[in-house]
Order: sequence, then C-alpha cells, then structure tokens
Amino acid sequence: MSDDATVLDIGAGTGKLTRVLAERYARVIALEPGQELRAILAARVPGAELLAGVAERIPLAGGEVDAVFAGQSFHWFANDVALAEIARVLRPGGVLAMMWNVPAEPSPLPDDYLGRIEELHEAMRPPPIDENLFDGAPFGELREAEVEHEQISSREEVLAAAASVSWIISRDDREQVLAELAAMLPEGEYRLPIRMELGWRIRE
Repeated sequence: MSDDATVLDIGAGTGKLTRVLAERYARVIALEPGQELRAILAARVPGAELLAGVAERIPLAGGEVDAVFAGQSFHWFANDVALAEIARVLRPGGVLAMMWNVPAEPSPLPDDYLGRIEELHEAMRPPPIDENLFDGAPFGELREAEVEHEQISSREEVLAAAASVSWIISRDDREQVLAELAAMLPEGEYRLPIRMELGWRIRE
C-alpha cells in the first residue's frame, strides 16, 4: 500500500496505533466513540482526522479508504452490521487489518498487579469472535502473522497504558482502580515482552 493511501483506524482509543499510521500514510482517519478518548487522541495525533462514531455506523462515503485498521478493538464490534460497514467504506482490493498485542512470558510485572489486571479485563471481556463471521462477506481468506517485540516502560508508562484501555477508562470507579494498581507497582523500569498477532483480509 502506497504512502498516499487513506486509512481508517476503528476504535482508535488514545491513538497508539493512529500515531504510527500518521507517520506513514497521507490521510489517517480515526473513529472513536468516547469523547474523553478523542480528546487524548487529538492531543497525541493532531494530524489525524477525528470522527465520533462506531463501527456499525461509519460516517464515510463508500470506497473512501484503502485500508481499515483495528488495533486491540475488532473483537468489540465483530458483528455482521459492523463488517458490512467496513466492507462498504473499503475500496475493492483494500485491506482489513486486525491486530492484538498479547503479553508474553515471563512478565516483569508483579503477580498481584497482573492478577488484578486480569480480573478487570475479565469483567468486561467481549464474547469470542464468531468463526463464521466472514462467511458470505466480500473478503478473501484470512492471512496471519506474529511479530515478537519488546517494550521498555517506566512505572508511569505502565500505569498510563493501563489507564488508556477501554475496559478501565470506561469504569465509573476508574480513579480508585488506577490508585489500586499504582500501589501494586514498584518504581523502576520494566522490559515487557510482547507478541503482536496480526490477521488481515483483502476486500474483494
């Protein structure tokens, strides 16, 4: 895909993926329903076009984008309506890319911190993606890859990452939860092993 492409980041959150896309592509559109998250995104990625909306109703014209990216978000809107909308805004030959960062072992984070994070995630974990979701949809076969990488983060960066995920930021008691997590995390630098799982399909 060329550098002059138009790409859409769905469920952009605080803009972690949006920022990477903006460094490469000419036009980057970020779709995010949360006003608080859009405010953070606007400050972090001023070059992106921000849209308020959800995957089931994408406020773009048909065939307007060359690629749709979903970083840590596709499972939240993996339904027939959203998939039809994604197909509508993608030009033929365009790409739907779905990415997830999965913590790898061994983690340098304390066991009680990891356990609490898992509890919080489990409380808002979406249902698994229907393996038949793409049956009959105008997309080619699934292609997959994995990339191992490492992230070196300060204590403040680890806590900021926790504060930015949808299943914490959307909680009414998020300030209390974040204070609880902070109390579990000692000062220091954390070398975090991560496995990025990528799946992509071509729009027919």
